[in-house]
Amino acid sequence: MGYDDVITHLGEFGRYQKRIYYLLCLPAIVCAFHKLAGVFLLAKPDFRCALPFENDESRYELAPHLWNLSYPQGDSCSYYDVEYSEEFLNGSIPRSSNRTTACSRYIYDQSKYLNSAVTEWDMVCNRSLLSATSDSLFMLGVLLGSFIFGQMSDKLGRKPTFFASLVIQLIFGVLAAVSPEYFSYTISRMIVGATTSGVFLVAYVIALEMVGSSYRLFAGVAMQMFFSVGFMLTAGFAYFIHDWRWLQIALTLPGLLFICYYWIIPESARWLLLKGRKDEAFVIIKKAAKENRVEIPSEVYEQLVDEVAEKKKQDELTASQPAATVFDLLRYPNLRRKTLLIFFDWFVNSGVYYGLSWNTNNLGGNQLINFMISGAVEIPGYVLLLFTLNRWGRRSILCGTMMIAGVSLLATIFVPSDMNWLIIACAMIGKLAITSSYGTIYIFSAEQFPTVVRNVGLGASSMVARVGGILAPYLKLLGEIWRPLPLIICGALSLTAGLMSLLLPETLNKPMPETIEDGENFGKKQASEETAEEGEVATQELRGMLDAKSS
Repeated sequence: MGYDDVITHLGEFGRYQKRIYYLLCLPAIVCAFHKLAGVFLLAKPDFRCALPFENDESRYELAPHLWNLSYPQGDSCSYYDVEYSEEFLNGSIPRSSNRTTACSRYIYDQSKYLNSAVTEWDMVCNRSLLSATSDSLFMLGVLLGSFIFGQMSDKLGRKPTFFASLVIQLIFGVLAAVSPEYFSYTISRMIVGATTSGVFLVAYVIALEMVGSSYRLFAGVAMQMFFSVGFMLTAGFAYFIHDWRWLQIALTLPGLLFICYYWIIPESARWLLLKGRKDEAFVIIKKAAKENRVEIPSEVYEQLVDEVAEKKKQDELTASQPAATVFDLLRYPNLRRKTLLIFFDWFVNSGVYYGLSWNTNNLGGNQLINFMISGAVEIPGYVLLLFTLNRWGRRSILCGTMMIAGVSLLATIFVPSDMNWLIIACAMIGKLAITSSYGTIYIFSAEQFPTVVRNVGLGASSMVARVGGILAPYLKLLGEIWRPLPLIICGALSLTAGLMSLLLPETLNKPMPETIEDGENFGKKQASEETAEEGEVATQELRGMLDAKSS
């Protein structure tokens, strides 16, 4: 008797679980706000040097002939060092020197963005690396948060970790909005990034721990869809709020609504049982049974008590044994090969997903519409998983979607520059495909790693993925050099990872490996069977050809 059997008595997705589940999905929207806000908080509009005679109130526009007189072609970071007299500006006096001077002040185009952190602190030209670094440090915060809040969740409980991270998110979300300079803004945003792990991942864990096994695929994918809804709503906020500080506050304050969850969301009964707090767990189970209008036999509670006692004994035995580490995954050749392939898949999926999400401003056209579409295409990407993962297999979906993403993004090389709509279409197909791939890699990896090192393997994979996210902001800078370059890099990585993933064994309807030995053997037999099948098919084709010739 385990807690999964209790859920069978309760109903795998009864009224109680549905109510709690959908409430827990809503914080995913706010986490999307914070993760994608950098696109608008750090938006870089068109700009030019302020000429010596201009003040801070000058407009961005200049007459075409003045652009040619004042600025070197293709260089917005300097201007010609000449005397800007009235005669010169009227075109009466030709330019006498080609010597240039670096900008000391800038004038920004306000037709699309009233302001941003970039325009306020002049993060352009030789300071342009600062904006990418700020987003990169945000993703570093996500990495640290997944480790810190993950440990807190396992030791202190899901519920206190969720609310602690939520409160910290609110405080530092507001502090980021009122930061007087770059350093305090970036540190505040990094802490907010850490709390997105505490809010979203802990809510995700609570939700999945209370639904039955047959509903877990739906529950996991549907929560990701709420994140996509938050993605799209971020563009809505940016459409109505043009000041970056007020935008940051507006994206933070919805988190206040979730404080009331403290009196609604219970602690995970599964975690309480694991920690031996059976009385508290039974209270939650009985409340769920009452709302679901079912009766749980008394024997179930008695068996759970026995199971908790047995679990304690097992924990005492395993405590004396050395803990599993990531090196256990790298010690044996077949397991090492699969682990490195999975790590690479995580790195590529995270890097490409965030690289495409943050690159919408470089695609051309209406930036808000690009961003909205980039979020909207995630919905069919997740729906695809619901209908195909348990039919076509994990490896087929992972490889297929990554290869589609790679081909569609690389195709932008051949698109003429005047067909901007086609470049956007290729980028969005790539975004849809990589979203499906990202959703698949979670399940596929969990089924590849042996039970004894599964948590270690998933934790290490997540860390590798965050490295991809940390590097993704710098793709935006490459887009300023050549607009298709970020798409080409993302496409090459996706196509390579998709092809390499064919080397991984399929896990659909296969028993999950339990021990290190199982993990080492898993895939060897499958590969030999596939090779044998291919050989048999080839032999039959050859026999058919010989028969045809003889006849």
